[in-house]
Amino acid sequence: MDIYFKDWGSGQPVVFSHGWPLTADAWDGSARFVAYHGFRAIAHDRRGGGRSGQPWDGNDLDHYADDLAAVIESLDLHDAVLVGHSTGGGEVTRYIGRHGTSRVSKVVLLGAIPPLMLRTEANPEGLPIETFDELRANVVFDRSQFYRDLAYPFYGANREQSSVSEGAREAFWLMSMTVGVKGAYDCIQAFSETDLTEDLKKIDVPTLILHGDDDQIVPIQASALNSSTIVPNATLKVYPGAPHGLTGPHEQEFNNDLLEFLIS
Repeated sequence: MDIYFKDWGSGQPVVFSHGWPLTADAWDGSARFVAYHGFRAIAHDRRGGGRSGQPWDGNDLDHYADDLAAVIESLDLHDAVLVGHSTGGGEVTRYIGRHGTSRVSKVVLLGAIPPLMLRTEANPEGLPIETFDELRANVVFDRSQFYRDLAYPFYGANREQSSVSEGAREAFWLMSMTVGVKGAYDCIQAFSETDLTEDLKKIDVPTLILHGDDDQIVPIQASALNSSTIVPNATLKVYPGAPHGLTGPHEQEFNNDLLEFLIS
């Protein structure tokens, strides 16, 4: 199983895990930013898409976490800061649940899926299964048009005050189309139905949880607001009016918050 990764700069490692249905390129702005400020930025393409292998099986959070572990161990990283957006936040959380924090010094969860996206009796604030069934149907039926449409709520481009560029939306489509249809399809179950509550409890390093309160993809109530009460030593910051994917001023604010957390 081949996992592609970028490795920029030098210094304390900052390891980025991206969201669905994207690739490591989604982190280019933040990775360049931290590398410019004296850190080593590492970002990989999740299995199933981008420049990594596209296996038929294994498109689940256990394998995603083990792939992340393989990157960290192959580079012999220590004192690493793990940064996960959306599904990547689930990947980082499951990594700690399975591999611990012996190589990790801090965690950042941005617009992240934990503890559980799916609505259940125990999680009434989650989204109904029909939401995720519709995602699966769209990926199978016409994923190209679906990704073009998805970019609007992803970046909040369907809001009147949005300044998201056409280029950002096109980049979303381009990254998404490099993800294999099987990996994209399977990942929907992985990010929606995996309960990460017990994994969150195992995070024993300083953790920064950030989330936009206008996130139309991963609603804040069932995610960040819950996670911040489960993770010991967690700090929560809410971005007023921010969408799921951060661009422009929202991305700049996140980068500054990330840098402040890295040097604290």
